[in-house]
Amino acid sequence: MRTGPLFVRDATGASRALVLRPCATPPRAVVLLLHGGREDGLEPPPALNLPSARMLPFARAIARDTAGHAVVLGSVRYRHRGWNGERDDAAQDAQRALDELSELHGPVPVVLVGHSMGGRAALRAAVHPHVRSVVGLAPWCPDGEPVAHLAGKRVVLLHGGRDRVTAPSGSQNLAARAREAGAEACTLLLPDGDHAMLRRAAAWHALTTQVVSGLLGLAPLPPLVASALTGAASEEDTSLGREVPRGPWEA
Repeated sequence: MRTGPLFVRDATGASRALVLRPCATPPRAVVLLLHGGREDGLEPPPALNLPSARMLPFARAIARDTAGHAVVLGSVRYRHRGWNGERDDAAQDAQRALDELSELHGPVPVVLVGHSMGGRAALRAAVHPHVRSVVGLAPWCPDGEPVAHLAGKRVVLLHGGRDRVTAPSGSQNLAARAREAGAEACTLLLPDGDHAMLRRAAAWHALTTQVVSGLLGLAPLPPLVASALTGAASEEDTSLGREVPRGPWEA
């Protein structure tokens, strides 16, 4: 297995889907971030890509919280800006990135963190055997998304109550179906949150980081998440989405 700098192109010069931060030793776990995109768009993402930039604060926060635990952060490089119907390009790129990661580091456990279209791609890519958990941030969850492959995995979906791009009800419905399929899944609602995660940004960053560290076993899960995933919360609470109170990071 190899370690080293960012992997952007393979030996043939073709672009890789996996972009991985440098690691001095083989990782014990990997966190892959997947940014948002568009419903349709065959053009490549632009060099100045705001959805990608929006994930940088999440990456920095997760990196700080997991420092010293041999956890490596990476991201998925999309070939196209859009999902593009049955092509599901973003999901295909996520699968390629996971396959490339397996070639580099073997069967290392993976947590996927995806926003919007990236959340949908992360949920689809959870079919990969090395994916243990998915954190969806305002994920795009159309009716009829597959969930059978989520059995035995943990899925935490965070959604803003003021989201006008992707419906919170989509996250709630998918989580309910995933639980029926055998996943540990829940939805948490940030009542004032928006799709871009700019409103209550500190809460988005802090809660996501706490959830990721908890899913990796580095710290306890936030109580709201732990109770929802273990079924301690009522079925009504989890299906409707548990509201996240304001935390000390917003004081």
